[in-house]
Amino acid sequence: MDYMTSAEAAKKWNISQRRVAVYCKEGRIKGAALRGRMWMIPSDAKKPEDPRRTREQGMNIG
Repeated sequence: MDYMTSAEAAKKWNISQRRVAVYCKEGRIKGAALRGRMWMIPSDAKKPEDPRRTREQGMNIG
């Protein structure tokens, strides 16, 4: 299986490297593994949905 680093995933998904690390730590990226200090993510992994956006959609601001 091919893997990408969290930096590569961040660039591919257009999000920060920190957000990728948070997703990995929360177990939201299937197959992600911590090797030393680096997260290794399967190349075919899908970007998880951002829970912050789903909550905001339900809020009525105004």
